Amino acid sequence: MIILGVDTAIRCTGYGVIKMNSLSDIEIIDCGVIKNKPKMLHSECLRRIAGGTRELIKAYSPDSVAIEDAFCGRNIKTAMILSIARGAVITTSAEADLPIYTYSPKTAKRAAVGMGQASKQQVATMMAAMFNIDISNIPDDATDALSIAVCHGQLAMRSGIDMIKDNQI
Repeated sequence: MIILGVDTAIRCTGYGVIKMNSLSDIEIIDCGVIKNKPKMLHSECLRRIAGGTRELIKAYSPDSVAIEDAFCGRNIKTAMILSIARGAVITTSAEADLPIYTYSPKTAKRAAVGMGQASKQQVATMMAAMFNIDISNIPDDATDALSIAVCHGQLAMRSGIDMIKDNQI
C-alpha cells in the first residue's frame, strides 16, 4: 500500500510518500516540502500546493492520502488559512479519486513516537530511526508528513480500511 502523507500549511506544506508492506516493513519513497514565499498571494500559494499535490499523485500513484486534521488554536485567522491549504490538497486528491483520511496531530505523534505530546524534533528523530535517513537536511514539515502517513498505514494494517472509515473525508 502506497500512502501520501501531507502536513498542510500555506507557506510550507510537507509531504511524505511511504510504501507499507507490513507493520514491520515500511519503506520511504520520497519526502519534502512545497514551499511558498512569504509575500505570495494566498491564491498563488493554493495553486502551487494543488499543483504539487497533483505531481506527487501522478508520480507515485498512492492508494490513499493521509492529511493532518484541522485544529483551532488561539488565532482563528491562522486556522482559516490552514483550512484553505488543506482544501487544496483535499480537492486535488478527490479529483484523483483517492480516499482521504484525516488524523489529529496528537494521533499522528502517538503513532510515530508513542506519545501525543511529542515535539517536532522527537517526531523527526523517530522518522530518522524508522527509515534510516539523515534528517539534518529534511524540514520538520516533511517528517511530520511522514508520521501522518505512518499513522494511517499502521491503522490500516492493524484494523483494515473498514475500521478507519471514521477518519475518511
